[in-house]
Amino acid sequence: MSAQTDRFVHDRLPPRAQWPELRYDLPQLQLPDRLNLVEELLDKAAAKGWAERPLLRSPRITLSYADVRERVDRICRVLVEDLGLAPGNRVLLRGGNSVGLALAWLAVVKAGLVAVATMPLLRARELGDILERAQPAVALCDATLLEELELARGGHPGLRAVVAFNAMNQPGSLAVLAAQKEGDVPPCPTAADDIALLAFTSGTTGKPKAAVHTHRDVLAACEAWPRHVLRATPDDIVVGSPPLAFTFGLGGLLVFPMWAGASVYFGEGPYTPESLVRTIAQTGATICYTAPTFYRQMAPHARELGVGRLRLCVSAGEGLPDATRQLWKQASGLEMLDGIGATEMFHIFISSAPHEVRRGAIGKVVPGYQARVVDDDGREVPRGTVGKLAVIGPTGCRYLDDARQTGYVKDGWNHPGDAFVQDADGYFFYQARTDDMIITAGYNVGGPEVEDALLRHPAVAECGVVGKPDEERGMIVKAFCVLKPGHAPDAALVRTLQEHVKASIAPYKYPREIEFVAALPRTETGKLQRFRLRQMAQAAAAA
Repeated sequence: MSAQTDRFVHDRLPPRAQWPELRYDLPQLQLPDRLNLVEELLDKAAAKGWAERPLLRSPRITLSYADVRERVDRICRVLVEDLGLAPGNRVLLRGGNSVGLALAWLAVVKAGLVAVATMPLLRARELGDILERAQPAVALCDATLLEELELARGGHPGLRAVVAFNAMNQPGSLAVLAAQKEGDVPPCPTAADDIALLAFTSGTTGKPKAAVHTHRDVLAACEAWPRHVLRATPDDIVVGSPPLAFTFGLGGLLVFPMWAGASVYFGEGPYTPESLVRTIAQTGATICYTAPTFYRQMAPHARELGVGRLRLCVSAGEGLPDATRQLWKQASGLEMLDGIGATEMFHIFISSAPHEVRRGAIGKVVPGYQARVVDDDGREVPRGTVGKLAVIGPTGCRYLDDARQTGYVKDGWNHPGDAFVQDADGYFFYQARTDDMIITAGYNVGGPEVEDALLRHPAVAECGVVGKPDEERGMIVKAFCVLKPGHAPDAALVRTLQEHVKASIAPYKYPREIEFVAALPRTETGKLQRFRLRQMAQAAAAA
């Protein structure tokens, strides 16, 4: 029976007929009906002999599993006793990867609340969209990122409190409030199908979609790819660049290491390719998570500095070109562990361990999942034929109150929107996205969102935004703009528009190329023909 008295998320799940079929075919996927994810990962660590082992590391502090449990329990008391939160309430989390953010996330989920982690680069307007959709009661925010959240908060009175962490013991900060509390808090007795998190992903319309994941979902994900492919051990030290606000980062840099009894190192501030290589060497890191673009940029530094004890290099977030795989292998001596997952599925469902790699392929389906390549009617196509990927397993897509549910789940199968080929041996070869999503250096960018930002500039009359193939980043964001009279289509205006977009939405979404055109291709009814813009961008890339 559910422990979440706030039924906001439960009541906004899709109708049961639109749910994916969830399959628990492996013995380890037979999980109990009452389950708290953080109890399983953290509270039970002592019984596994991990209490004194390191869990969270940074340049300033190392916390054991026992230390983390005590701090998480104190934060739980702040959430319930001081902030008056009830199970099922949403808590927005805003911050870069840090020990403070990890502690806050674990406390929210242990208390039976719903974690809503957000990208640190989001601007007020984007945060406002998330506040509107998730309706959190409280936000826990890194002290350095309060400004945009306070701007967003103005139109959302339901967000009744913002508490800062990483605030250097300022009065009213999360650390100061938690220090006044006792530890040893029992976990909220959540049902396995109670909600643990909302993971926001921007669709091709630019409007954020919230993927709902339960306690069962996340623990089931631990029993799939981490158990059968990654195979981390308690001696592993994990580093990486994906934000904890992405499920790729949340799994790789917090949940999966805890499941294995390993530890995570969080550096100070965002990594550069050079600083990540230096961190790997200096900390004795053994597992690294980042996107293919980053590995490509890390390669010369790895060649110069070495990679120390590194043994596993996980690549996901965008397609991995074989040239990047080979460049990294030459620089580091290590074969990359590639994978494809989805926010809607929580994490990786197709992958292969380094010793099973086939050149050009992402890998095989992860035990616990099934995958096939299908046509538009959902029928499996012959091996070697390009089609659409369909996946089914112990996790699946359930959007929060979103009509796009029926586009993702069809006849119980999840359709992530990727084109693939499967060979006779079961290896899957990525071809392209089947929708308008632009994946650039591991970030998902919806073209219409960038268009909206550009159209807010007084010089722009019309615009269309697509992805242009790029050797280094996979894709770059390219904008085609029609100007209003009186504005010169010159390099100065390109820079002005780029800075305008950076100030309006997350900076990584800005168009790296802007082409001024007299008119945009449209249908007779006035609809923008994006495919023609993509053709123009592809032709320019090939020239």
